[in-house]
Amino acid sequence: MIEILEKYIPQASVVPVFELIKTHNVHLKIVNQRVTRHGDYRRMPNGQHQITVNTSLNKYRFLITLIHEIAHLEAFEKYGRLIKPHGIEWKRTFQMLMLPFLRPEVFPNQLLPLLARHFKNPTASSDTDAKLSLALKQFDPENDKNYIFEIPLGGSFRLYNGRIFKRGKKKVKRFECVEIATGRVYLFNPNAEVEFLK
Repeated sequence: MIEILEKYIPQASVVPVFELIKTHNVHLKIVNQRVTRHGDYRRMPNGQHQITVNTSLNKYRFLITLIHEIAHLEAFEKYGRLIKPHGIEWKRTFQMLMLPFLRPEVFPNQLLPLLARHFKNPTASSDTDAKLSLALKQFDPENDKNYIFEIPLGGSFRLYNGRIFKRGKKKVKRFECVEIATGRVYLFNPNAEVEFLK
């Protein structure tokens, strides 16, 4: 397991993460990319804990996602299955589990202030924290995608599933975009990655 973890997370985090996996008897599955989620946790019918994480994540996002899912496991074990999945019990557990990793041996210095701010009140997905998400994407492999905020007003773009939209105005934090085929309006995070149709 240590050899596998070394491929996916920062070296300084391997041993403590391995200890968490061992302590909780986690079956870790590294899976092909799913667009809708970075990872998930479920308790199997036999009582074993299964965590899946996308193989495509960079090592910093992979670590955050893995600890996010272990926090679900710990919160459910400690507080019961009736808690909200991303409620206060999970937030406190996630904060406690991430704290030992928020150091320069694990994360680059430019990420640490953003992570410290994010973990004052962690959200269900680091993607909803636009500054942190953009900072983490610097460590992704190069691709030909654009962010929504880079698309000009009235410009068209395509999603991973082929649906085409026209970018509208920014409303508070997100952009209103109209789906060309249906005329329906959707809200997009500014850091959503899309294909700009020039």
